[in-house]
Parts: sequence; structure tokens; C-alpha cells
Amino acid sequence: MKFQLAINMERLDESTTMQDVLKHTLEMVQIADRGGFNIVWAAEHHALEMTIAPNPFQILTWFAGHTNDIRLGTAVAVAAYWNPINLAGEAALLDQISGGRLEFGIGSGAYQREFDRMRPGLKQSDAWRYMQEMLPILKELWKGDVEHEGEFWSFPTSTSVPKPLQKPHPPLWVAARSPITFNYAVANGCNIISWPLTRPFTEIELYKSQLTQAIEKDGGGHQPTFAIMRHTAVYQQTKARDNAVSAIQKTMGMFENLFRNLGDVDNGFPKVIPLEELSEREQYYPSMMTQNLMIGTPDEVIRKLKSYEQAGVDEFVYLASYGLSHKEQKNSLLLFCNEVIPAFQT
Repeated sequence: MKFQLAINMERLDESTTMQDVLKHTLEMVQIADRGGFNIVWAAEHHALEMTIAPNPFQILTWFAGHTNDIRLGTAVAVAAYWNPINLAGEAALLDQISGGRLEFGIGSGAYQREFDRMRPGLKQSDAWRYMQEMLPILKELWKGDVEHEGEFWSFPTSTSVPKPLQKPHPPLWVAARSPITFNYAVANGCNIISWPLTRPFTEIELYKSQLTQAIEKDGGGHQPTFAIMRHTAVYQQTKARDNAVSAIQKTMGMFENLFRNLGDVDNGFPKVIPLEELSEREQYYPSMMTQNLMIGTPDEVIRKLKSYEQAGVDEFVYLASYGLSHKEQKNSLLLFCNEVIPAFQT
């Protein structure tokens, strides 16, 4: 099993300065780089302090200049917000700057609130159509001249300038939780990241089953890398566990606010929906979260990860951003690098 880091620049209130966030984020990425992580992911979000990521390529170029080995992934570039020529060129330039370290993740987008601002009139539930038109165009642009007449984009003969360093293009990733997306990912040669939120281990088994069916439907040609993302907190003391659970409950309350498009956002800070108002709120109970998420001592986390490995998960995505203090985040990541990763090295 290999390991990936998903980290956002996040501010949950105005008590944390942007400069502190920048310093902390880069330190976390450098710890992961030295500690043997395979990929670090940067998201794309707009006008939200809990995920400060207006351009993932700018963030990853910054990471590239301060790291040596870790690969650099977009998780994800939101197709509907981009022009294909622009997106192809931005991705290819990062691949060149980083010495061929780009992992290109593309997706549909998460929150209706963002679509209302970035692509007015588009329903989030329809955004997958933009992603499915975008990806084949990018492959052609990375190869050379192409003319396109499509449902969402049309342009005369053009190409990506520059071209990617990796040939024929950087590894491709899609965020998937539904059969239609698994089918699309396999048919188009993409790797897969799935996020089960706070749901139990059976959700991972469901995703693996959907992936297996998609591979069989495609004829078994493409065998994608299958990655699972979870909130992660490694600790030695019970108090740290309680802090992690409380922090995740708070940020998931913000996530539910955005997911429901309640519009309750003040100067970029989403209000927290109380636990008693959360849908499927039993999944946010401390006992359930401790069981379902990658929360525990190093030995407990190793046991959980071994079960993921046995279930067919190729790479685990350590989700580091959920409101835990910067000190606790670094302590957790260092424990993971020093005591968990060695258990999976051959």
C-alpha cells in the first residue's frame, strides 16, 4: 500500500492568519515528502475559507519548489469552471516545472453554492456532463492540434502549449462514488479516489465491488489504482482522540451546510450545522467516527489499514484538514510517517 496526503489551506474563523496557514500547509507537505508519501493533493474551491484553493496549479507549483520527490495532484480540477485550452496548458506547464510529477485529477465539483458563482445556472447534479466532455478534449490537446465542436465548448484548431513532460500525458484520476463514474473512469483509463465520508467499512467494500464490475464491463483492459480517502488522526493519548473527533464533527457540520446549499456563509466562513440537525447523524457520533475513520494509535491505524489493503485498496489518502490545531496535525502526520508507513514498506 502507498500513501497520499490531502491537505487544504483552511481557516475556520478569523483567529488564524493566512500567513500561519501558508506556513503550516507547506510544513505538512514537506513532512509528507520526507516521510515517504507518494502524492499530495490540492483541491479547487472558491470563496470558502475552509478550503482556500482558487487555483490548484498555483498551489502545486508552490509545493513543487519546496519538495523533492512527492508527486503533485489536483483533487480535483472542476471541469465546468475551465476552458479546455486553458486547463490543458496550466496542467502541462506544472508537469514541466515539476519535472514530470503531476497527477491530474478532474471532477464535477461539490457545492451548488460554488456553481451559482462560478457557473451560474448550472446544477451540480448536471456537472458530470462537463467533466465527461472535458477529459477526451484534454487528451487530444496534449497530443497536438485538434478542433472541437461539443455541447459545452467549441473552438477552432488549437493545441496545448506547452505539452506535458510525461507521455502521453500525466496519470489521470477521477473522484468516484457511483457506478456511472466508476464505469467512466475505467473506460477512459483513469485511476480512482473515493471518499466514504464518515460511513462504515462496508462503504469501501461497496466501492470496490462497483470498481470490479466496471473493470469486467470494460473487458478487463485497464486496471486502475484504487485510493480511499479518510479523515486521519494518529495519537498516543485519549485526549488527542477526543480533540480530533470534535474537530471533524465541526467541519462536517460546515460541509453539510455547503452540501445543502443553505447559504449560511459569513465572509467566506460557513456556519456549523449542529450535530442534532445533521442527516444520518449517527455517523457523527464519537464511537462511530472512531471506528469508521482512520483515528487511533499507530497500532490501531495499522490494523485498520491492513483491512483496507486486504479489501483491495491500493493507496490510502490521509485527509489532514479538518480544523485540528496545527500542532496536533503535525504530531499526527509525524507519527504516521515514523510508525505507520514502515509497517507497509517491503
